[in-house]
Amino acid sequence: KGTLTPAAIERAMTLAAKRGVPVVVDPKFKHFFEYRGATLFKPNRRELEQAMGATLDLAHPDALPTALEKLGVANLLLTLGAEGMVLVTTDRRITRIPTMAREVFDVSGAGDTVTAWVGTALAAGASVREGAQVANYAAGVEVGKSGVAIVSPAEVLA
Repeated sequence: KGTLTPAAIERAMTLAAKRGVPVVVDPKFKHFFEYRGATLFKPNRRELEQAMGATLDLAHPDALPTALEKLGVANLLLTLGAEGMVLVTTDRRITRIPTMAREVFDVSGAGDTVTAWVGTALAAGASVREGAQVANYAAGVEVGKSGVAIVSPAEVLA
């Protein structure tokens, strides 16, 4: 986490853009602003507030689109723990996605589950909104398990 150099990030972003490969980023503070052009940027609220140097007022309609523009990414998927997620798309449309967790045993790995599932959905041709919905559901399944856990397609489809 946070081990990629800016040069490696730039090279990977350039290659992905040339090949039309979606780039999903779960950022760490060290190189937070190095992912310009990413398809989807998925920080949690604490990470985004720390990087922006301010508390986000989610009730203010321009707070997240402004963050999207500062980051220079196509879409922002902000994870909010028990409050679900907020997706801000290129067209500045804000979609609130409530949590799908039925019961919560352990939140470890929920963010990684979101990143994996949204990336898989985008690679399979889903829209960003569809990918976020599927990833949110998968995270709801993951937090119902003990420890960091794998969520199978069968569990998401159930």
